[in-house]
Amino acid sequence: MAASLRKSIIVCLTALVFFALGNTPKPASADPLVVDLSNHLVAITTGFTGTDVLLFGAVQNEGDVIVTVRGPDQDMIVRQKERKVGIWINSDSARYKNVPAYYASASNRPIEIIAPENVLKDYRIGLEHQRFIAESGTTEIDQKVYREALVRNMQNAGLFNRRPAKISFLSNQLFRTDIHFPANTPTGTYTINVYLIRDGRIASVKTTPLVVSKTGVSAAVYDFAHRYSALYGIIAVIIAIIAGWIASVAFRKR
Repeated sequence: MAASLRKSIIVCLTALVFFALGNTPKPASADPLVVDLSNHLVAITTGFTGTDVLLFGAVQNEGDVIVTVRGPDQDMIVRQKERKVGIWINSDSARYKNVPAYYASASNRPIEIIAPENVLKDYRIGLEHQRFIAESGTTEIDQKVYREALVRNMQNAGLFNRRPAKISFLSNQLFRTDIHFPANTPTGTYTINVYLIRDGRIASVKTTPLVVSKTGVSAAVYDFAHRYSALYGIIAVIIAIIAGWIASVAFRKR
């Protein structure tokens, strides 16, 4: 609890310093939005169970703030299941490209109140405005059904947030929000966009990267398994045989 309080105090002081620097005598070049993270690296170790990263910042004048967090793009296949002869099996499927491995957003007020639909669409703010590219071969109706299933699956996995998180303003200028990364967060470079919006228009945009990476023993095993997959498979089989033999000997002695 004390550590959390100290962290909040440090964040507030840092944001205040940034804001003060932005108001030094160069009004023409003063930046209306300053943003930073408490940590630019999420280290996934063997015992990783998820973590929160604090995003904080300051605005020069009043305005609304929206934050989006997008993970690295990937291809995903959505399969439809059918029950045949009492067994559920995969039937039709659809492949989508440019699907973010993770997507989350946050805002100080409901997003639909802050900005009009055309602005949200142009800046790809919100899940409904993410441009998943479906491969040819599916009708428009099928694409909608599969897209809804894809989003639902990612939400169930905790990789797409169901609704925007809350951005709290500590004063008229200072704000903060927590970005949650679950235990199954994919590795890669994430892009965090922070939008300052005034009168329904984008006044300023700040982009900052965040890296999610495996570290320690798990990283070494992961890297070895991908670099030398055949050798890794052989070693895994040998270890399984040895473990089985040891177990059989132990039970035989009893």
